[in-house]
Amino acid sequence: MPELTRRYVVMTMAAAAPFDCADRDAPFVLKPWKDPAALMALKAYRRYCYPELARDLDEWIRAIEAGPPARGDVGQRNEAHLAAVKSAAVRRAKATARLASSARAKTKRSRAPGRAARPSKRAKRR
Repeated sequence: MPELTRRYVVMTMAAAAPFDCADRDAPFVLKPWKDPAALMALKAYRRYCYPELARDLDEWIRAIEAGPPARGDVGQRNEAHLAAVKSAAVRRAKATARLASSARAKTKRSRAPGRAARPSKRAKRR
């Protein structure tokens, strides 16, 4: 993975001060091995970076996904949150599918043979 060979040293801040959002050189570290949200962020980053880096990131992502999950504290909390989000998304998708199915059934019933179409209000006024 030649594009990922540059190394950085990240150290704990000397002060217990909050993260400085205005510091343009401040590191923000994600741990995709330990945090499923970080892995999702890495996948999103891969989609928008230059091709050589994207290939190396793809290799790294495959290695992470093939390995066992090793969750840290934040990773465990994010994993529980993502599970809740996914189950809500599944419920929404099922509800949307039921509504679409119901709408298709109503359309089929209204177009049934031998059933006259109701004239519109505009047609009645003429």
